[in-house]
Amino acid sequence: MSVNAVLFDFDDTFYPYSPCNEAGKDAARATARDLGYDFDRESFEEFYQTGRRATKRELPGTAASHERFLYFKRALERRVGRPRPADALALGEAYWEAYIDEMALYPRVERTLETLRENGIDIAVVTNLTTRVQLKKLAALGLESHIDLLLTSEETGREKPGSVMFTLPLSRLDRRPSEAVMVGDDIEADVAGGNAVGLETVLFDPDGDHDGEALEGNRRPDHRIDSFAALTEVVL
Repeated sequence: MSVNAVLFDFDDTFYPYSPCNEAGKDAARATARDLGYDFDRESFEEFYQTGRRATKRELPGTAASHERFLYFKRALERRVGRPRPADALALGEAYWEAYIDEMALYPRVERTLETLRENGIDIAVVTNLTTRVQLKKLAALGLESHIDLLLTSEETGREKPGSVMFTLPLSRLDRRPSEAVMVGDDIEADVAGGNAVGLETVLFDPDGDHDGEALEGNRRPDHRIDSFAALTEVVL
C-alpha cells in the first residue's frame, strides 16, 4: 500500500483527554463557588452531568452535543429555574481555559508528524467538536505547522462515524481512500467509520484499554499501536 495521507482523530489521540477534562471541571467548580453556588465535588459532578445529559439528548450526533457552554447553560437553567447567561459563560470559560492549560502531547507526536510530512504524506485532523474550541487546542499545542487540513463535525453537520467526515477531507486533499490511513482511539467513530469508507485503520491504544477485546467486522482495525512513534512502521 502506498500511503499519501493520514487522517487523525484529535482528542485522546494527540493528547490524553481525561486529565484535561478533570482540570476543566475543577476550574468550573471553583468558579461556581466564587459565584455563590454551594458545590462540593460530588454535587458539582451531578450538576455537570445533568447539563451534559440534557444537551446530548436534545442534540445527538452534532458538534454542539460536546459544547460545555451548553452543558452549563442547561444545568443552571434546571438548577435555578431561569436563564443565568453570565454564570454559564463564566463556567464555560473557566472550564476551557483550565482544560487547554492542562493539555500535553503524547510522546513523539510532533516528531512523528514531521517524519510523515518529510515523506510527502498529507496530514489531516478530523474531529467531533466545534471549530473554535479545536482551533484553540491546535494553537495551544503548537501543531498548526504540522497539519494540512482540519475538519470539524461542526463544518459538516455530521459526526464520525458519518462518512462525510472521511470523504470530505480526502476530497480536499485530492486523495483516494486506498491511499489513506485513519488513526484514532475510538472503535466506533474512528475504526468503524474509517473501515466503512475503505480506509486502512489504526487503533491508537496507549493504555491498553482494548487489550484482549475481540473486534470483528467494521470494528476491527487493520493495525493497533500503543505509541505514536510506532505509526511510522505502519505508514512508511
